Amino acid sequence: MQVPYVRRAVNRCARRRERGRTVGQGPSPQQIPVVVLAGFLGSGKTTLLNHLLHHSGGSRIGAVVNDFGAVEIDAMAVAGALGDSTVSLGNGCLCCAVDASELDVYLERLAHPGTGIDVIVIEASGLAEPQELVRMVLAGEHPGIVYGGLVEVVDAAEFDDTRAKHPELDRHLAIADLVVVNKTDRAPDADHVLALVRSLTDRAAVVPATYGRIDPEFLFDCRPSRERIGQLSFDDLHDRQDPGDEHAHGGHLHTAYDSLSFVSDVPLDPRRLMAFLDSRPEGLYRIKGYVDFGPHDPRNRYAVHAVGRFLRFRPEPWEPHGERLTQLVLIGTGIDAPALDKELAACTNDAPHADEYGMWGVLRYVPDVPDTDEVGTRETEEPSV
Repeated sequence: MQVPYVRRAVNRCARRRERGRTVGQGPSPQQIPVVVLAGFLGSGKTTLLNHLLHHSGGSRIGAVVNDFGAVEIDAMAVAGALGDSTVSLGNGCLCCAVDASELDVYLERLAHPGTGIDVIVIEASGLAEPQELVRMVLAGEHPGIVYGGLVEVVDAAEFDDTRAKHPELDRHLAIADLVVVNKTDRAPDADHVLALVRSLTDRAAVVPATYGRIDPEFLFDCRPSRERIGQLSFDDLHDRQDPGDEHAHGGHLHTAYDSLSFVSDVPLDPRRLMAFLDSRPEGLYRIKGYVDFGPHDPRNRYAVHAVGRFLRFRPEPWEPHGERLTQLVLIGTGIDAPALDKELAACTNDAPHADEYGMWGVLRYVPDVPDTDEVGTRETEEPSV
């Protein structure tokens, strides 16, 4: 039997998804991650954006930029459906030139199912401070999008000079979810820069790169839009790209990442899982998948989406005759996969009865959970940025 307050929270989530669904459509598609790409002039963020646009691995990217000047676009045509400031790339990606006042409008348009967009990347230069863009994304109420992380790009060769000229860089690093230390091939002591950057971040993943070449799979799932619609299999969740493949994406060497797949047919204890998520280690950038909480909510599995310090759960009804499993993929750099696997295994609990208040920690991260008067505890809180 489902715990009453869990049932009310899940029902409210279902109503919100229903409001955001077009009449006549089937199940709503997976949410589109919105990645904020930041960095000071010359750091290489536009080079990184160009790399993502041209090596998207079958995913369709909606790029939101301040202007088209530096974006390398070949064989373009104006996409009338989104307006004159939108450019369509030959591989299905879109590029929008907007200012901050138009950001909400274009996010909503890019998230429309008709665009087929899989991920939205906002280049922060000329738009707003990175933290303001993050707040705008977090404050958005569009049910089709979800925060995908703040990526800060720094120039390894000019890092000390940049910090001297822009003291606010330290603040940007402190709130970043992922830091790309670019141009490491030009830095006299790249290891020193990497160590210094790690000391300035708050558990963010830090990756070295040259020419902005990082594997797109590190930031988002690379697959065609048609495979995103509906419920995803575990094969879809797990990254198909071999992180050690140096010939992927046109022969470019990308920054390698580590990944861990965790599968359990024993339900997870919500309190233990939240303790694990609250203490996740430095370098663990993304967590995705589905969680079975067993008797705590026998009707639903919970889709989990974690990027940096951001965390969201979304309840979804179990398939009537499907196998009930917890299936998670963890992605990061320098992570201790065996240790993480052991910690997750310790979260399992085969007790037949639910802890009456065990789901409180999880429901804090479900959008539109009941207010204090319905549940008897604190309201949902947004993660700090």
